Amino acid sequence: METTRKVAGPTPPSLDPGARQRTARRVRIGAWTLGLLPLALLLWETATRGLGSNPIEKVLHHTGWWGLFVLVLSLAVTPLRRWTGINALIQARRTLGLFAFFYIALHVVTYVGLDQFFAWGYILEDVLERPFITVGMLSFLLLLPLAVTSTRGWIRRLGRNWTRLHRLVYPAAILGVIHYIWGVKTEALAPFLFAAVVALLLGTRLYFAFRKPPRPSP
Repeated sequence: METTRKVAGPTPPSLDPGARQRTARRVRIGAWTLGLLPLALLLWETATRGLGSNPIEKVLHHTGWWGLFVLVLSLAVTPLRRWTGINALIQARRTLGLFAFFYIALHVVTYVGLDQFFAWGYILEDVLERPFITVGMLSFLLLLPLAVTSTRGWIRRLGRNWTRLHRLVYPAAILGVIHYIWGVKTEALAPFLFAAVVALLLGTRLYFAFRKPPRPSP
């Protein structure tokens, strides 16, 4: 869901086609494994009655936390590719981005359907009067068009506008972190760690965007 420009970076050791294919396959397997892990954990806790006395709240926290975590992982793919020079990493970005949207959408559906029982009047009141829900919904709405336009067909249709549109992932991540910080009921370190990581990733993007290209050797 994130886009990048080509910039100078480390040059990895030359790989034969077979080695490149193996690296790409490992990246795909790793991305799918990370993407499916939160769902597997949720299903396991459901099957073993590990959701506790308030299962709806547990599902809300689980889907929201993992949705934000996987979204941040998707944002980290491009800096990792630039730092390591392993171009195959880019194949994980779209997969992780779509899994992030899946868990965030599941978070929203759990709130609307299980927590509020589709009581649209109360939901609207919540969105308008509770700031942490307001920014959470804004984050979800920003991610929605990115998920819809993540296919190759949409990339061709939108052209350069696709890149501009998918920059919305950054404000969406910021709003997601704010939602998490405002939503916790006790003092917790985790949301501020998320904030620090997102700030680092945004700073890294700015660094690569504005740094001067290296001068050619004489």
